[in-house]
Amino acid sequence: MMTDMNTETCDPAELATLRSIFAPRPEAAPPAGWEAVRSFEAEHGIVLPEPYRTFVAEVCDGLRAGPPYYGLLPFAQTPSDWGSDRPERLLAEPFPLTATWIWENDEEDEEGLSEQELEARTDAAFDHGSLLLGTDGCGMYWHLVVTGPQRGHVWLIDEYGAMPFGTSSNASPMPGTPGFSGWVTHWAQGRSWFADAPGDEPGEGS
Repeated sequence: MMTDMNTETCDPAELATLRSIFAPRPEAAPPAGWEAVRSFEAEHGIVLPEPYRTFVAEVCDGLRAGPPYYGLLPFAQTPSDWGSDRPERLLAEPFPLTATWIWENDEEDEEGLSEQELEARTDAAFDHGSLLLGTDGCGMYWHLVVTGPQRGHVWLIDEYGAMPFGTSSNASPMPGTPGFSGWVTHWAQGRSWFADAPGDEPGEGS
């Protein structure tokens, strides 16, 4: 999967696209502002990837209409169904994955791993190096990777596994333009997240 996106400098064209999607929506939350963004970054020892960083500072910090299905979260929040008994989220720890990993019934990956070792690996996928963007329900959470080789990519992680959104391969379960702006644009166009599904919810942009 391609990982050479520019996450350090905000592309004006990408930011303009994001503005055009969110600005017409009166229910869009106001931007968080640069002071709040920099304070969050200092607290967690990270720098948010562009264009998401400039987007939340200058354009919008949450939209109940999506994406994803249950709304785009303000950047410092977790979904209401995330649970209070989960491990601590460590945003400065590198996100551990670089390719799709379906851990349910994955005998090759699980071979030789104790239950505790497997749990540690899956916990890291959920809690290391990513910011939660929101949920499609049923334990399906969207993450923006903020640390590690996948920085800037959006991943879908649920109880069965983890996979990135946006690859150059049409054989991918979720083909599209990688990155936050590509993910948002995909939603705004009313397209399904998955290649083999019709263009309706939860990827609906209306």
